[in-house]
Amino acid sequence: MSIPSERLKAQAVAVGFDACGVAPASAELQELSFFATWLERGYAAGMTPWLARTADKRLDPHLVLPTAQSVIVTATNYNTDRPFSIDCRDGVRAQIARYAWGEDYHRVLASRHEALIAWMREQTTESFDALSYVDTGPVQERVFALHAGIGWIGKNCCLISDEVGSFVFLGVILTSLPLPFDTPAFDLCGTCTRCLEACPTQALVSPGVLDANRCISYWTIEHRGDFPPDVASRIGSHVYGCDICQEVCPWNAHAPTSSDPAWQPRAAWDFRSITDLRGRSDEELREDLNASAMKRAKLEGIRRNLAAAAQNAERRGAAP
Repeated sequence: MSIPSERLKAQAVAVGFDACGVAPASAELQELSFFATWLERGYAAGMTPWLARTADKRLDPHLVLPTAQSVIVTATNYNTDRPFSIDCRDGVRAQIARYAWGEDYHRVLASRHEALIAWMREQTTESFDALSYVDTGPVQERVFALHAGIGWIGKNCCLISDEVGSFVFLGVILTSLPLPFDTPAFDLCGTCTRCLEACPTQALVSPGVLDANRCISYWTIEHRGDFPPDVASRIGSHVYGCDICQEVCPWNAHAPTSSDPAWQPRAAWDFRSITDLRGRSDEELREDLNASAMKRAKLEGIRRNLAAAAQNAERRGAAP
């Protein structure tokens, strides 16, 4: 017996998600195929080796879970009541991507997925497989979110919902259960190109195509080791990630904010200056990074980013 769609979605909200939809676990979804082209063009930068190792799985969910019939997609609003970075250009503020201000979303949302799967097992006598990922597995979450009706993939490459904007965490549960599928979302970007025009490094080379070799988020989060000289000067005051292509999006102009305690800014990152953060000891920074998504860049990466941001501030005459 299949679980009714409305009950599944209501329970997803009850355990802490803001939206839920279901897409077919199909390798035939048109948008999946662009990933291989993107890799071939070299747009993955230093991520190419490990992304290439799982490329086949990213093109076919059955290589991840052979029995998969449905993909449950969850979306969680992490937009908090703080100004956008483009509205706070004081030159010395450490710019940190909004998604990293609170708790580590991987851990929080994985726990909520576990609760949802446990509820699903209570709703049916049918035995089923279920595999959960929160930005951790070889699954193209945005494509399945599109086909689950959660939102469309914008020109800034982010999943955009007409209800909550693009500041959302996506998670997927691949399952062997045959669940009712939702209707794919429509693309509502229209003729708007604000994100492409606003990107300070022209990383959005065309609508929906990101070149990580130019992306501030890639360099401040994924890259290991020193910055090339031309990169250090281009990250500005960004200490971890970049939200500019989302902040200029009209769909985020009046997006709702979340009151979920998990996503509220930690004091360590809330309106902190570059100088403040540079002055913290390694021990203090390690404590700040504990159970934080910013741990991805490691302490060495945060120190490197802070040094570059401080040099850029000094160059602009913005250093205190």
